[in-house]
Amino acid sequence: MHEMALCEGIIEIVEEEARRRSFSKVKTVCLEIGALSYVVPEAMKLSFAAVAARTIADGAVLKIVEQPGLAWCMACSASVEIARRCEPCPRCGSYQLQVTAGEEMRVKELEID
Repeated sequence: MHEMALCEGIIEIVEEEARRRSFSKVKTVCLEIGALSYVVPEAMKLSFAAVAARTIADGAVLKIVEQPGLAWCMACSASVEIARRCEPCPRCGSYQLQVTAGEEMRVKELEID
């Protein structure tokens, strides 16, 4: 489960931000996760609770904002929303899609004490 390692990275980001901005407690961590990122939101929530224990984010709520997958269809020249890789263009049925968004995962905001 790579979500555990991802959560460890999130805690590192939060702790670095705490040192930079001088705060001591995080109440909420809000993440943006792209639909094509291969991250399972429910697994992230479970992993986050375990990784955050005894850190600055102990007891913090993890909020996840899911972002859609977007691709450019080379056949019909349209920007289209896709739920998964390797699916056809919803407009024309072509498989010639170039992913343009939805692969990312980022810490969007922190609510601090």
